[in-house]
Amino acid sequence: MSFEEQMQQKVHEVELKIQAFLPAEEGFQKTVFEAMNYSVLAGGKRLRPLLMAETFKMLGGTDEKLLIPFMAALEMIHTYSLVHDDLPAMDNDEYRRGRKTTWMTFGEDMGILAGDALLNFAFETAGKAFDAAENEEELRRAAKALSILSKKAGVYGMIGGQVVDVQLSGKPIEKDVLDFIYAMKTGALIEAAMMIGGALAGADAQVLQKIESIALKTGLAFQIEDDILDVTSTLEVLGKLTHSDEKNEKTTYVTLYGIEKAQEEVKQLSHEAVSLLDELGGRDTFLEALILSLIHRKK
Repeated sequence: MSFEEQMQQKVHEVELKIQAFLPAEEGFQKTVFEAMNYSVLAGGKRLRPLLMAETFKMLGGTDEKLLIPFMAALEMIHTYSLVHDDLPAMDNDEYRRGRKTTWMTFGEDMGILAGDALLNFAFETAGKAFDAAENEEELRRAAKALSILSKKAGVYGMIGGQVVDVQLSGKPIEKDVLDFIYAMKTGALIEAAMMIGGALAGADAQVLQKIESIALKTGLAFQIEDDILDVTSTLEVLGKLTHSDEKNEKTTYVTLYGIEKAQEEVKQLSHEAVSLLDELGGRDTFLEALILSLIHRKK
C-alpha cells in the first residue's frame, strides 16, 4: 500500500474516532453545538492526532483506550485555534478548508463562543481517558499526557505564540522572534501530539525530550511551508484565501528570505527531524513519510 493510500485510510479512521466524541446538536444551546461540529467536521489533514497515534505505536503502545480521547481532544483544540484565528479581530479570514469560516457562517459572536466551547470540551474529552484507565500506571500516563496538553495549548505554548504574533503584526520582526512565534503558535501543538503519544506509551523523560525536539523541527518546517503556500498557492488548492500574510502585513520566512531560501529551510528542518527520529529506534516508516510529506504538501 502506498503512503497516499495509507494516509487516506488512517485519516478516515481518525475522522471516525473524532466524530464519536462530538456533541449531539440538541437542547437550548443547539446553535453552539452546530458551530462546534461545523468547525471540526470541515476536514483537514488531521496531522496532530495522526502524529500522536504513530508516535504511540512506534514506542510500543498497543491499547488505544487512553489514546483516542486525547487524539480527539487535541484536534478540538487545534480547531478552536483556527476558529479564533479567522475572527475579524485576528486574521479576518472568510474561508477555511474550502468553505466559509465559522464566524462567517454563524456570526462573530457565535464564532467566539464556538471556539471557547471547543477548548473546554477538549479537556472534558481528554478527561475520559481517566475513566478508561484500569490501573495506577495508566492513570499516571494519562496525568502526564494531560499536563503536556495543558502546557502546550496555553500561555507557555500556542496561546503564548499567538500573543506575540498579534502584538507584532505589521511590525518588523527579527528571525529569533519569528522562530519563537512559530515554535509556540504552530510547533507547540505538534509537540503536544507526539509527546502525548510517547507519554501514553510509557516513554521516559529522556525519550520525551527527544520527541519534543523532533516535533519542534517538524512544526517549524510545517509553518514555513505554510508561509510559502500563502504566496504560491490558490484558493481552490489551499482551501482559503492566499496572500493573507501580505494583507495582514505579517513578517514570514518568505518576506525575510524569499521563497527559495524558505524552501531550503523546510528541507533542512525536515531532514533533522527524521535523523532524530531514527535515533529513537523502532523505526516507523509511515511516521517518517508523514514528516517528510510536509515539504511536498500542496495545502
